[in-house]
This record gives sequence, structure tokens and C-alpha cells, in this order.
Amino acid sequence: MTRELRTVAAGDPLELMVCLREALAGAGPALLPVPGLRQGPALLPDPALPGGATVPRRVAVVIETSGSTDVPKRVMLGTDALLSSAAASTVALGGAGQWLLALPAHYIAGVQVLVRSIAAQTTPVVLPGGHFDPAAFLAGSERLAEPLRYTSLVPAQLARLVAAADDDRRLLAVLRRFTGILVGGQATPAGLLARATDLDLRVVRTYGSSETAGGCVYDGLPIGDTDVRAVDGQLEISGSVLAEGYLGDPDLTGDRFRQLRGVRWYRTGDLGDVDPASGLVRVLGRQDNVIISGGEKVSLDAVERVVRLLPGLAGAVAIAVDDDRWGQVPVVVVPNPAHSSAPSAVTAGPEPLDRVRAATGAVLGPAARPARLVFVAAIPMLASGKPDRQALARLAGAAKK
Repeated sequence: MTRELRTVAAGDPLELMVCLREALAGAGPALLPVPGLRQGPALLPDPALPGGATVPRRVAVVIETSGSTDVPKRVMLGTDALLSSAAASTVALGGAGQWLLALPAHYIAGVQVLVRSIAAQTTPVVLPGGHFDPAAFLAGSERLAEPLRYTSLVPAQLARLVAAADDDRRLLAVLRRFTGILVGGQATPAGLLARATDLDLRVVRTYGSSETAGGCVYDGLPIGDTDVRAVDGQLEISGSVLAEGYLGDPDLTGDRFRQLRGVRWYRTGDLGDVDPASGLVRVLGRQDNVIISGGEKVSLDAVERVVRLLPGLAGAVAIAVDDDRWGQVPVVVVPNPAHSSAPSAVTAGPEPLDRVRAATGAVLGPAARPARLVFVAAIPMLASGKPDRQALARLAGAAKK
């Protein structure tokens, strides 16, 4: 059996929530939320979807991934997966409560805030769209009325709040009232986590993806019935939170979702390991974020981790750039407001680059040493809060010329 798939604008999350409740109950069409202004449940034109598009009956939501390094995919999520994820999160966090929505509602983290709110029978407070503003976060937080309060953020948002809380006692008091501040979407710098701990904030590091209906590992431990294992260095996940597959792409579905002895596993594409004694999951980076430089494998995520430990480089992002001699080389892009007057990007001089090359070479080997250090006014970000690596590659290329 199938049902209609309807493309809806997610500009008004509370309006989207009404449609989402119907989709979860099976009383309305499945939803594909997209960025856009308030449109209600009206069908929006989508050239990538044929007229009268349908999905399996059990699918409630289709999420389009951000495509930070690849072509976006459309992930089909069943009602059971979404509600299982919400239930596991509620148990892990200590109870149902009220949510502050600070993320776009067309991404899985935003959709899950709405699903958790539906399951908890509470109304989320929605922050204005656009640029994240600590003052707006403060105002929204003060509208929360339930005793248990939650929000879901990306590291860049948490960093802005932590920095602002240093000089704003009112904001700090509001942040301390949150029962849980979920942070995910990408690795959270250790220094930022330490600073949040110093401020007595209850931060929960989450790991997951659209294919797992959002975060399914909290502070390194799987929640609900989620199971995580490492196969040849790649993390695989099983449990009731798994997606049905990819819309219109059975080959990719078959490649990423595998059945083994009656258990369905999702091959994440993330490098990592699982401690056999504690079950603690450690994520080491993306498998597709590994380059071959001079015949040697180099993990750009590992380069980032080393560089971010150096003074003044906590926000650095490592990207791959083509090189005539080595094939590809790492290039490190660093946000620096001092370069806000630059038209695009500025290549650093030899002294800071030598420092970066020495640190990465000592830990990861000669092939991991960045070829250049590029300063930009700000790291371009996707709406999901992840760095826009394709835009960064263009900036790095422009700085070389």
C-alpha cells in the first residue's frame, strides 16, 4: 500500500506540526518539508518529484539531506522510526518536556523537535528563522512553561550562546534551566564542551543522521534499542529508528541498508569504533572525507582535530584541494574577522602555516601536513549548521590565485 507524498514549506514550524501530526496518525499524506515561507499544507511545486508521487504507506516523512559534500539524498522515515526515536530520547533525557526549536524544520533535527513535542503533547517555542541570535534565544527560552525544558543545537549555536553568557547573567540563568541541551550535526570541539561544563550547562552530545531518524547515540552510548558496531572501521547501526531507504534510489538503499541474519543494519559511512567493555561509540570522521595524497590516505577530519587544538584555530575546517604533484592535499580554512574586508580569502604567511604543518605532521604523518592555511571572514555554513565544504573549496581555490 502507498500514500501521497506532499511537499510542504517548513517556514512556519507550528503549521508544519499540524500536518506532521496527521502524517504520523496515518490521517494525512506523507510530508517532504522544504525551506520556504508559510504555505500551510498546500502542495508546493517540486520539479524533482513527479505529479502524484507516492511512498510506502508506513512512510510519514521524507527528509532531504544537506549535501554538504555530496548530492543531497531523500530519506524515507516511517512513523515507527520517528516515534521510536522520540521515545528513546525521552527516556534518555529523563522525561517528556517542552522544546525550544532553534533549527530549521526541514532537517531531521528540527523535525524531531516537532515529533517529540507531539509525543509529549506540548507546544514548542519557535525561534525566528535566519541568523541565530542569542538575544532571541533568551526571549524564546523565557516563554517555556514546562518544568522539563530542552533544545537542540549545532556546535556553532552553542558557541555563540556560551560566548554571550560570559557577559549576560540573565542568559546564563536561562541556559542553566534547560534539562538538556542537545548538540549534534557535527563534532563539537572539546574546548567548547569544557567551557559549557564550566558554566554548569547540561549539554548532551548526540550522534545520528536522517537515516537513523536523528540522534540515536547520546554522549557516546546508544539509546533505546539502537545497536552500534564497527565493521572494517566503519560504524553500522541497527534498531527501530532506521529509515526505510532512499526515495527513488533502490540501488543506494540496497548499498547502505543490509540485512544480516534477520537484523537490518545501516552502513553510516562514518569511521569509528565501539569499546567492547563499555559500548562507548567513538566517531573518527567520514569515510568519504579521506583523500589520497601522494599515495597515502589522509583523514581530513583527523587533520581538523589536530589543528583545532592549536591556539586561535578552534574553528578551523580542513578541505581537499587538487594538486598537480600529490593528487590532492589538505588545506585548512580558518575564520578570522580581521579579514572581513577581504573580497574572498587570504592565504596565511609561512610562520603560522609552519606551526600547523609541524603539529599535523607529528601526529598524523607527513602526508597530512596542510599545503596552505587560508583565512576567511567567516566559515560559510549550510542551513543544517554544517560547514559548506564546496563553498570553502571555491574560496581556497580563489585564495591561491
